[in-house]
Amino acid sequence: MDNFEKYIKENKEAFNIHKVDKDKLWQGITSQLEEDDQVKVIPLWKSRKLRVAASIILLLGLSLTTFLMVSNPVSQVGEGYASEELLDIDMYYKNLVYQQVQLVKNHPTLAAEDKEEFLSFMDELDYEYEQLRLEMQNNLDNELVLEAIVNNYKKRIELIENLLKQINASKNETDYEGYIL
Repeated sequence: MDNFEKYIKENKEAFNIHKVDKDKLWQGITSQLEEDDQVKVIPLWKSRKLRVAASIILLLGLSLTTFLMVSNPVSQVGEGYASEELLDIDMYYKNLVYQQVQLVKNHPTLAAEDKEEFLSFMDELDYEYEQLRLEMQNNLDNELVLEAIVNNYKKRIELIENLLKQINASKNETDYEGYIL
């Protein structure tokens, strides 16, 4: 590279012999510009068919976007769940409560009015749970609301377990009555 630079410096005058003809250079540029002006431009928005097609596509896109936003709210993790933790807790306890409620509903020795009273109390706890879930959506990282939801589920399970214990205790008492000597 040093030899090349040295050669350029020594022969600097030889490079300056030929001067650029600015007029000739500018004429070449203007002739190329004139050729570009001859390009045919087709205005797309003046075509009636294209405007109708673009309008239909725009309306379909807006309709699809609106439908997707209404059917799937993006702002929440699940269906109204504030966090993955709440979703996990909810799924676990819902399954547990459902199984035990089915045991009570299908119990052969429980009276119909006792079942009704029990199920109405469970409905009240369900309503309380829905209120807590709405509160959880408003106060996203509120540990107290999450704790209240867990306590709500624990109340439900405890209620079911107490009812089943009472049923089983009364069943055991009636079994022993036949064996008195």
